[in-house]
Amino acid sequence: AGDQEWESALGFTFTGLYALMARRYMHLYGLTREELAEIPVKNHFHGKNNPYAQFQFEIRVEDVLRSPLIADPLRLLDCSPITDGAAAVVLASEKIAKQFEKPVWVLASAHASDTLGLYARKSLTSLEAARLAAREAYSQAGLKPGDIDVAEVHDCFSIAELIAYEDLGFAEPGKGRELLLNQETRIGGSIPVNTDGGLKLGHPVGATGIKQIIELVKQLRGEAINQVKGAKYGLAHNVGGSGATAIVHILGGEG
Repeated sequence: AGDQEWESALGFTFTGLYALMARRYMHLYGLTREELAEIPVKNHFHGKNNPYAQFQFEIRVEDVLRSPLIADPLRLLDCSPITDGAAAVVLASEKIAKQFEKPVWVLASAHASDTLGLYARKSLTSLEAARLAAREAYSQAGLKPGDIDVAEVHDCFSIAELIAYEDLGFAEPGKGRELLLNQETRIGGSIPVNTDGGLKLGHPVGATGIKQIIELVKQLRGEAINQVKGAKYGLAHNVGGSGATAIVHILGGEG
């Protein structure tokens, strides 16, 4: 998931690599530290009622800014907490699925990859693998970004979620914070993101991708704790390491 020959050998961690992305994004687009803090604030808000969340409480922007500095500009509350956990789904043929109430359909599944090292990439403020996977997924499903009702994205660090808004086509480059500040990515907004709390509920690493699918299935069945009204299409975005690989799934409900 990461470049061992150069980046890891020089002491870079994933926190450090995402900190580089955050610093570059702030430089290019004028993002403030206070604005970036709104992402963990939102995700804690979504996760507070999730019985599976490791942390079931809200935080404020001030809490994020006062938390320990990990890799400038990222602080402790910008980072997902590593935890224990497990997740599972059952896949079935169309014939079998139709025998059950409220089946959820896999409309698209796309994967793309990029260079391991950030130093070899064209941009530090976009993950090319995620962009390509999203484009292919929309093509497979015959949908556009505006058709998505709810999304689960890989928010390993706060900047990762912001970049995902743009890579998935929900906002133009540099404009993702407008979705955030206008509360469009909260429940009740135009594109609710990480309605279960995202990785702020805990990051059991290998289980996180399936965890996303479970939340989308609940949303599309109308059974989620933070239910998006009338949700018909859900998107899951997962990333390996600092973006060397990415997968995008689009699911559809019966509604």
